[in-house]
Amino acid sequence: MPVKPDILKVTATAKSRLFQVEEIELRFSNGVERTYERLANRGRGAVMIAAIDAEQNVLLIKEYAVGLEDYLLTLPKGLIDPGEDALQAANRELKEEAGFGAEQLRVIKQMTSAPNYMGHKITVVMAEGLFACRLPGDEPEQMEVIRWPLNKLDELFSRDDFSEGRAIAALYMVRQQLHSE
Repeated sequence: MPVKPDILKVTATAKSRLFQVEEIELRFSNGVERTYERLANRGRGAVMIAAIDAEQNVLLIKEYAVGLEDYLLTLPKGLIDPGEDALQAANRELKEEAGFGAEQLRVIKQMTSAPNYMGHKITVVMAEGLFACRLPGDEPEQMEVIRWPLNKLDELFSRDDFSEGRAIAALYMVRQQLHSE
């Protein structure tokens, strides 16, 4: 079993309202020293919701992705607020972004994105027993909600406007979970 490197020094090199970039000086067990940079985890994590309706459709949202400067299809998602657990946050975000609440929520998996560079974690939650319920959110515009048949996920995965790796992984896991039940 490898021995974790010693952290010699952590320096915040940049900070914004949402992010902090850190420089991490490490010494590995073989004596080699290296400096890494990471986007630090400053929050409580986030949730991504695969909401399945009674007709076996998944609810997608069309959201502006500023990193790509375009609208993309994805799953509802958002940060876990203080005092919330992942399931409470998932139900709130689903209401804010898609206009639905859920009677049943279950954690599928906690995932990371680029863990060599970021400390962020997102919890995939499957939501079922959907009912109409909208909460005001922090989005600048109301998102279009699209119902996509679960039996046509391969068509969704081939679309250019559905490219977020976390959403693709989440739907593969949810499809596997539903097939095993």
